Amino acid sequence: MFDQFLFVGLPYVAILSLVVGSVVRYKIRAFSYSSLSTQFLEDRWLAWASMPWHIGIIIILLGHILAFSVPGLWSALVSVPVFLFSVEALGVLAAVLSLLGLVILLIRRFVDARLQAVTSHLDVVVLLILIFQVSTGLAVALHHRWGAAWAPGALGPYIHSIFLLQPDASFVKEMPPFVKLHIASAWVLIMFFPFTRLVHALSVPLHYFVRSPQKVVWSSSRAQVRFEEKIQFDNEKRLFLKAAVGAGASAALLSLGVLDKFFRYFLKQDLTNAEESHILSQKLQRLKQSAAERELELERMNKDSIFVARLSELSSTRGKYFIDYQMRPALAFRDEGGLPILISAKCTHLGCTVGQDLDGQGRILCPCHISYFDIKTGQPSPGSPAKSPLPHLGWALKDEQGNLLMSQDPGGRREGAIGPSQTEKGLLFIVKRFS
Repeated sequence: MFDQFLFVGLPYVAILSLVVGSVVRYKIRAFSYSSLSTQFLEDRWLAWASMPWHIGIIIILLGHILAFSVPGLWSALVSVPVFLFSVEALGVLAAVLSLLGLVILLIRRFVDARLQAVTSHLDVVVLLILIFQVSTGLAVALHHRWGAAWAPGALGPYIHSIFLLQPDASFVKEMPPFVKLHIASAWVLIMFFPFTRLVHALSVPLHYFVRSPQKVVWSSSRAQVRFEEKIQFDNEKRLFLKAAVGAGASAALLSLGVLDKFFRYFLKQDLTNAEESHILSQKLQRLKQSAAERELELERMNKDSIFVARLSELSSTRGKYFIDYQMRPALAFRDEGGLPILISAKCTHLGCTVGQDLDGQGRILCPCHISYFDIKTGQPSPGSPAKSPLPHLGWALKDEQGNLLMSQDPGGRREGAIGPSQTEKGLLFIVKRFS
């Protein structure tokens, strides 16, 4: 029920507040559409706060808008590793800049007496919400990496459902806590938007591009001394802006080929019974997968050892997939002596799942970006995109009665021994104490 409020009820309250509140404020208090600049009261702290905040948040907003408005184009871009790395690094840097600027903006509100006199409770509240919003976004980037790749596909359908008036909270119900907090705080921020200084984002002076040039001349005596020499007025800034607008228009014309996908993404489409049935079956499949994953997690929480396979079933050339105690994929092989080799199947490059077949040199391949790993050492081959080795897992061999025959920790230290006759009958387990 609480999820329904946060991800279905709250979004519509926030959107209604944004639209109605912005229009009413403009009609009643048009001149309040401003950030109500405090630069004349204090500019030393402001110089170190405003620029990082604005640069960081503009980069973040542009990235979010592009990722969720044209997910197909964005997915094609982030499939290139260099672009994905660059976007992730730029996003983290922008978040740090934004957070630094917000913290300084908040501090200056409390340490300057003149600013305290003009600071409202809502000013402090919106700064705290912004700090929380940026902090949770940064936490998502650091704890759930490569969000630029998974977020549009995982969260895009949820945003799509909100704007199509067909809200579906199931898309975010199973998301990690940081992701859910980031989404919920975004809706809270949108709800407060029309009642704060943030409305100055809606008052961009676009008429500047078309109005006639103006020359500003100071009338004070100090200014007269400063500008005794002849003023050379130029239009370089204006020409640059006009050129930027022209380049943007050209880019827009070149992007006409993807606009149909853009509009189809947001416009409601009439679905046939077969299409609706297909969508429902996909949702049901996701629910079943989620339930199966929860069963695996519960099993790993309650059991000290998890059965993997009979030792006789393992192959020396083709690994058997299983899920370890950290809910990550892993592979089980059999070495020349008949004992198991358990190794992580999660590539240390981008987290892809490596293949299960050995090549002629005893290596497994991550096909995403071609990284080879030796299953005995875990080390990647020289020149591979992956630089860190795949970790080995500890294991235990038991007989049919559950008696421990032999075990090995992730470092390779063994306890016990088995004979050839026991090898074929041994049962292979992963053990919680080794995880």
